[in-house]
Amino acid sequence: MLIDRDLAPQVLAAAQKMPAVTLTGPRQSGKTTLCRTLFPDHLYVTLEAPDTHAFATEDPRGFLEGLSEGAVIDEVQRAPHILSYLQGLIDDDPAPGRWILTGSQNLALLEAVSQSLAGRTALHNLFTLTRGEIVRFPSYPTGLEESLLAGSYPRIFDRDLDPSDWLRSYVATYIERDVRSIRTIGDLATFQRFVQLCAGRTAQLLNYSSLAGDCGVSQPTAKAWLSVLEAGFVVFRLQAFHSNLRKRLVKMPKLHFYDTGLVCWLLGIRTPEQLRTHPLRGAIFETWVVSEITKQRTNQGEPGGLSFYRDRNGVEIDLLIDRPDGITLVEAKSGITPSSSFLRAGRTVQRHMASIPRPSDIMVVYGGDELQIRSDGTLMPWARLHEVNPK
Repeated sequence: MLIDRDLAPQVLAAAQKMPAVTLTGPRQSGKTTLCRTLFPDHLYVTLEAPDTHAFATEDPRGFLEGLSEGAVIDEVQRAPHILSYLQGLIDDDPAPGRWILTGSQNLALLEAVSQSLAGRTALHNLFTLTRGEIVRFPSYPTGLEESLLAGSYPRIFDRDLDPSDWLRSYVATYIERDVRSIRTIGDLATFQRFVQLCAGRTAQLLNYSSLAGDCGVSQPTAKAWLSVLEAGFVVFRLQAFHSNLRKRLVKMPKLHFYDTGLVCWLLGIRTPEQLRTHPLRGAIFETWVVSEITKQRTNQGEPGGLSFYRDRNGVEIDLLIDRPDGITLVEAKSGITPSSSFLRAGRTVQRHMASIPRPSDIMVVYGGDELQIRSDGTLMPWARLHEVNPK
């Protein structure tokens, strides 16, 4: 079933102004479906097909000449050299929206795009589904644990699949195929353990020394492998908030996954009952809140402006949203019973940030279902987070 994607207006607007639009994102995030839906009159070719890939690799000029009217070229990172030939075609005919490019590996595409298509293409990221998109399907999980387990990959909801079965195949494909195409990794078993260790550290400060030691690899290897996961849109680093406050602030970033279903699968969590009592339930919920807001802002053309606050005394706020009119302090609490204690950390950080000449407000996203707008902050039910404007 086709649903409207929140990024669609951004992509269409870019195609009306730029000769090319480049859409990146995780595998199975819906890039192909979105592009073929938005540009039905464009010829579609995919470099996943062996014969098409061979043609594009061996004769890039001939390949592109056959697409003289423009096209949707899928998985373009498999033949990034064609972008240098595409540059000439765009310079000869810079008609807007003629070329639509997609790819699943950010680093490979960004390098090729920056070298060949700088100023000629608009770059957008299509992440997996937000909660607001998930509820557009006829069937979707309504409970918190079920939602965290299901994650946000479109195929699961489109075909009403068992998340564990689908994620098992997804992880195997990613480990055995995509990783090798991004970087040479000799020991796939150790890399798989590394990915699992990262899942166990979601929503935690990123300590390369600890991560490398637990995995039995060097720190440079851990950093390189993490860059592989970032390139594949599996994880991201949330940077620490910095300012000239008199507080000593932590500078290490936090590690988050884009998809909580993947986190649960990597941790061996298969049922809502397991998750309900799991020691990492709170961290998984925090990752869901942070990734949800990250995806919402990206879909609205505001990918930056996010950080977290933590000082040396342990005072912490899970997410800071830097808005034009102020700063929103976001705290994630997986408890289902609303409590004034949920607002305590936000009030403390507000006092610490009093010297910053910008107003701040507090929003606590929690595991219950009652919206409470209090004088000192808002308690937002998790299932209604998509109703909030993240900009």
